[in-house]
Amino acid sequence: MSKNNVQKIIVVDFGSQVTQLIARQTRELGVYCELINYKLFNKKKLIDRNVKGIILSGGPKSTLHKSAPSINKNFINVDIPILGICYGHQLISNLFGGKTKYSKKKEFGSAVLFEKKKSKLTSGFFNNKKNMVWMSHSDSVQSKPKNFNVVASSLNSKFAILEHSKKNIYSTQFHPEVFHTKNGKIIFSNFLFKICKVKKEWIDKYKISRMMKSIRSSVKKNEKILCALSGGVDSSVLAHLLFKSVKKNLICVYVDTGLMRLGETEEINKIFKKKFKKIFHNIDAKRIFLNKLKNIHDPEKKRKIIGNTFIEIFENFTKRKRNIKFLAQGTLYPDLIESKSFSGSPTSVIKSHHNVGGLPKKMKLKLIEPFNEMFKDEVRKIGKTLKVNKYLLDRHPFPGPGLAIRIPGKIDQKKIDILKTADKIFIDELKKRNLYNDIWQAFAVLIPIKTVGVMGDSRTYDFVCALRAVTSVDGMTSDYFNFKYKDITEISNKIINEVPGINRVVYDVTSKPPGTIEWE
Repeated sequence: MSKNNVQKIIVVDFGSQVTQLIARQTRELGVYCELINYKLFNKKKLIDRNVKGIILSGGPKSTLHKSAPSINKNFINVDIPILGICYGHQLISNLFGGKTKYSKKKEFGSAVLFEKKKSKLTSGFFNNKKNMVWMSHSDSVQSKPKNFNVVASSLNSKFAILEHSKKNIYSTQFHPEVFHTKNGKIIFSNFLFKICKVKKEWIDKYKISRMMKSIRSSVKKNEKILCALSGGVDSSVLAHLLFKSVKKNLICVYVDTGLMRLGETEEINKIFKKKFKKIFHNIDAKRIFLNKLKNIHDPEKKRKIIGNTFIEIFENFTKRKRNIKFLAQGTLYPDLIESKSFSGSPTSVIKSHHNVGGLPKKMKLKLIEPFNEMFKDEVRKIGKTLKVNKYLLDRHPFPGPGLAIRIPGKIDQKKIDILKTADKIFIDELKKRNLYNDIWQAFAVLIPIKTVGVMGDSRTYDFVCALRAVTSVDGMTSDYFNFKYKDITEISNKIINEVPGINRVVYDVTSKPPGTIEWE
């Protein structure tokens, strides 16, 4: 089934870091959606008979500014259901004659929402007329527009949910798309099926067939695709998808950067040599990467050096192999959204991804990135459908730059070896204690400071190791994993006792936001 023939939802992007979660929630419910930059939002899109609803996203700007992103009120007056979220909530209020003001009492994080009125949008959402939601705003609607009713309020947001009394127009000050809003998916389900009355037509097998069709149409008969294979979930699923799509056109390349986890290169080579045989190639580039990263301490420079070095290696490889025209990468949407704005909206840059902001502008190979609108859990589902090795699918996420961004500051071989050993102990202990599958991602970080310790009645002066373990659904937001005291104590002691060069272990209890999951 072509995406052109399915019912769809339009998500108008005003630049929120979590806009793609709206798309993710919609797709998870079996409905196709498209993200459109607010500047490109036009009547032609709305005339499309397949558009069944519009969602206005949040954004980093204030609706109070003269240059604030907006849309023509005439578009709001079309007979299509509309849901505004955060910035979109305030924008709807302004367009219909309400007033938004800068609030002295801001709301960031969890807030309790109180039901004021029954609504199609919130059917089944509240428990005893209240619910926990996630807020992130400085401005608030101070007076509601004419013909709008108050569905819910919070302590600092009198008009937290509004609905039009005559039209299918709804808005929420909070973010129902994020994991931290309890039952947030119910809001989307109600909007899609009770208000927009859209059908469930977007399922995994259609995603796979759409990607395969796109890949086949992009690659000519004699052209080759170089798949950058790291052995992680994303690149492993990508390699299987390409193998199924254009087997004769595929070359898989694994680059040993020297920055992988302990024993990882050997394991990856074993698995993929068996699967892909002659089209699998291993390149030993340990010395190249270590030399390029020597005396580099800035994380952005590290990422860009790594991105450039990967491309240099791939382009040198293509000189030995004829007709390689494409580079395929397992880039995900969270990689894009932290590096730049996906749809061109004013999203703030958080950090470059080695696949995104780290790539050189003059790269000769054309990019193929089938997963760049997806999240890791979606890719895992596709991997299961493609029957990818369970060991590869169940692994925690591992960054493309590898351990380089888990050693803040300058990198050398000694630090890499210390971190590899500590990380291996941490992961092995999680598996031994049956905790690995309860955690979305876990790893060790070697902090570039030394502290005084006492071991065997002797003074030590060694590195600090930080342990990081988080729970998440999609990597866009996360909480730290709440270890039992016994487990974290025993794991810390084992690292200190068995890893020369470490005499202190700390545990990172930062959520995302305000932090990111990786340290760099």
